[in-house]
Amino acid sequence: MTIAPDRPPRVTESSRPNRWMLALQLVHRLEDLLIAILLSATMGLALYQIVLRNLAGTGMVWGDILVRLMVLWLGMAGSMVATRQRKHISVDLVTRFLPPGWRRVSEALTTLFACGVCAVASYYGLQFVISEYELGGTAFATVPYWVCESVLPLAFFILAIRYGIQFLLAFTRERKVAQ
Repeated sequence: MTIAPDRPPRVTESSRPNRWMLALQLVHRLEDLLIAILLSATMGLALYQIVLRNLAGTGMVWGDILVRLMVLWLGMAGSMVATRQRKHISVDLVTRFLPPGWRRVSEALTTLFACGVCAVASYYGLQFVISEYELGGTAFATVPYWVCESVLPLAFFILAIRYGIQFLLAFTRERKVAQ
């Protein structure tokens, strides 16, 4: 296909990114940025604690708990990114031997099951955070436990949404292939 040099190429509706896609790309970049910041801060704080202990014989009282909480947040953010990229852990021993049609059905059902598990985990994570809020303890400094643990229901909720979308997309992909 050649394009006349005096005419700009036509941009069709489907080739232009819409607002939803741009917003989604922004969310993905913010997730990636959050992971980079958390990883850098976690490693920096752990290194700082090591240096303080070895050179000064002291350390920050709340440093270890903060590092553990940052690892929790990193793990949950990493699982959200892995699900976004469809690189989450899966056991596909059985699906390798299935024909392509059954493989799609199996993957769709597995994704639906994962969506349900994450939705239940989000619900019970929220119940856990609410109970921590009612107890009122502090994790470190003046930061309450419930704030530190709030990543659990939020991340599982996002995971459930992503698995749900992947489940729905499994059927639209099948329809597009069939057409």
